[in-house]
Order: sequence, then structure tokens, then C-alpha cells
Amino acid sequence: MKVWVVVVALSALAACDGLDATGTTTTAPAPGELEANAVIDDVIDGDTVDVIITGREERVRLIGIDTPETKKPNSPIECFGPEATAFTQELLPIGTPVYIERDVVNRDDFGRLLGYVYRADDSIFVNYEIMRQGFAQPLSIPPNDTFAELFADAARAAEADDAGLWAACSG
Repeated sequence: MKVWVVVVALSALAACDGLDATGTTTTAPAPGELEANAVIDDVIDGDTVDVIITGREERVRLIGIDTPETKKPNSPIECFGPEATAFTQELLPIGTPVYIERDVVNRDDFGRLLGYVYRADDSIFVNYEIMRQGFAQPLSIPPNDTFAELFADAARAAEADDAGLWAACSG
């Protein structure tokens, strides 16, 4: 299953252009050609990580997915939030080399870098994997919607499989 996920995600990515972490226009690499441009420094929650890029720490918000909140000020921890954070920590332990691909808008209103994250060693498309395993719901904010359809399909499949939050959280 994971091999198929990577091939589908990278095939879709190869059809579009994006920006690398330095803001340079790139064409997405083919599977096996991912060269890390960042290293995981911390997992903040299910859809936000800190990375080191050229010696500087950056907070990265994973594009296209929305995991349940665990650290939103003045808000309770949402259903399946701790599990989503734990899953992201499992996918991206501290020190993991990653490749970050950007879309049209580089940063959100909070100053976080917006990105599609891939593990460099095995090309796992992290945003997709979190969605497909049922730890997130789709969050499409144009113009950063390159993979909106792919993520929606992954969410529908996770819901049909009663995976993750789809089984644990009502409503």
C-alpha cells in the first residue's frame, strides 16, 4: 500500500511545478531522487513541524490537511488530536531528513512556511499518509490546492475504511 501511495503522490507532483524551501522554482523530483532540504527538529502537532533549513529553524504547516487541535489557545484538545500528533511523530522522528515542496503561497498568516513534506529516505508523502490513515481531514485553501483532489480521495478512503478519527470521533 505505501509504495502505491508514493507512486501516486509523486506522479501527481511530477506534473506540476513548485518552489523549493529556498523559493527557487523547481520541477518535482522523481521517486528515489528526493534530496533532503530540511531536517525535522520537532513535531508540534499532527499538521505542524519544526525543521532546520540551512541552519535556521522554520515552522512548517503541512498543506492540504487539518488534524484535530491539541495546542490551540483557549480551546480544548479535540477528539483524536493526541493520536494525530503521535502518528506524525512516528512518521517524522527528530532528525529525519525531509524534502519540502512549496506551492503558490509560501507562508500563512502566522508566518509558518507552507509545504508538502516527503521523507527523503523513502519518499513517503507525509501529508497524504496522515490523511489516508485517518488522522486528518482535507483543508484546501486556494491557491495552495495542488493536491486537493488527491487529499479528498484519501479522506474518502479513510472514512470508508473507518480509519482513525473516522471511527473514533462522532460528528
